[in-house]
Amino acid sequence: MDFIYPPEAEALRRELRAWLDEHCTERFRGLRGTSIGADPERLALMRAWNRLVADAGYATISWPVAFGGRAASVMEQVVWAEEMDRAGAPALLNPIGLANIAPAIMEWGDDDQKERLLPPMRRGDHIWCQGFSEPDAGSDLASLRTSARRDGDHYVVNGQKIWNTLGDVADWCELLVRTDPDAPKHAGISCLLVDMTLPGIETRPITTITGDAEFNEIFFDDVRVPASALLGPEHQGWRVAMTTLNNERGGVATLHLMVRRRIAELLATARTVTVAEGVTATEDPRWRARLMRCYVEGEFLKFLSDRALSAAAHGRTGAEGALVKLVWSETSQHVSTLAAELLGPDGLGGPWGTDRMHARSLGIAGGTTQVNKNIVARSVLGLPKGV
Repeated sequence: MDFIYPPEAEALRRELRAWLDEHCTERFRGLRGTSIGADPERLALMRAWNRLVADAGYATISWPVAFGGRAASVMEQVVWAEEMDRAGAPALLNPIGLANIAPAIMEWGDDDQKERLLPPMRRGDHIWCQGFSEPDAGSDLASLRTSARRDGDHYVVNGQKIWNTLGDVADWCELLVRTDPDAPKHAGISCLLVDMTLPGIETRPITTITGDAEFNEIFFDDVRVPASALLGPEHQGWRVAMTTLNNERGGVATLHLMVRRRIAELLATARTVTVAEGVTATEDPRWRARLMRCYVEGEFLKFLSDRALSAAAHGRTGAEGALVKLVWSETSQHVSTLAAELLGPDGLGGPWGTDRMHARSLGIAGGTTQVNKNIVARSVLGLPKGV
């Protein structure tokens, strides 16, 4: 593994660190870890942060220069993530739009779509969501049934999407629809860039076990979408979707930052928890062993992430992303479970209690654990498909 920060990456680190030290004030740092939700004040503050970062040229460093980016290398993007994490900076408003949807628009969009949609996405003026999963088409995305029938200069869309992140606040949606019901399931799919204010669109929040409404259902009832909203060729939406998902999966290599930060918080907490008279968890041999195992899992995740980043920096592709995502899901759950056992009843509420409930969803988010294990089995171990 060749994992070296080149001079240009270190130059960006110094530049960005200085800017963050000046501009990432306490009022912005307080937003880290909070959901966007529908709180108008929080949303306005996050939008102000997004615009500040964008206007300074740091919101989309991976984008081509022509679209307001810096054409940053993989290692420069790693530095960006590390420094934003170090500063306690909140996430940008468009995590899905900036990283996943924008590359698809750049590759498949026409000039009008690029000029009209990318600048407000970059500044957070428009929030984007993905309309991919359906009640019977989640991991089996090609089985989607939401339909789009051509009617003159419009497509008439009917159907339902589910597990939609940011759908309750989104201005636009990258929507996969079936335009040819008679074609094989991977064919006959098209991609539309849909204005979420169009008549006939209804969004219903889904309240999770944590009490947050971070996911949504979206219903389309005879929604008339202009034909100019088609992204890429008609019936070639599967190719557009793969462009989107490949960029989504490429972002897993910095997930270790949040996990290792959480492990550090757990270790700090363990130093204050008494497990026997006069003995803290970090002084007890049994707890020390469990805490050390948790710490090692976090460092192993970083090693896997570094390996995936090294591959990307050298133009190699493989199953590293699936491995990182798999270990990230399991390690996150191990951390939250260990915290609950350490804190007892005190761990049922507050941030650790919320963290434990939320961690259960990480085996599904971004691709289920079962699907990732199949990818690893075939791509890494060379095992045959199950009979």
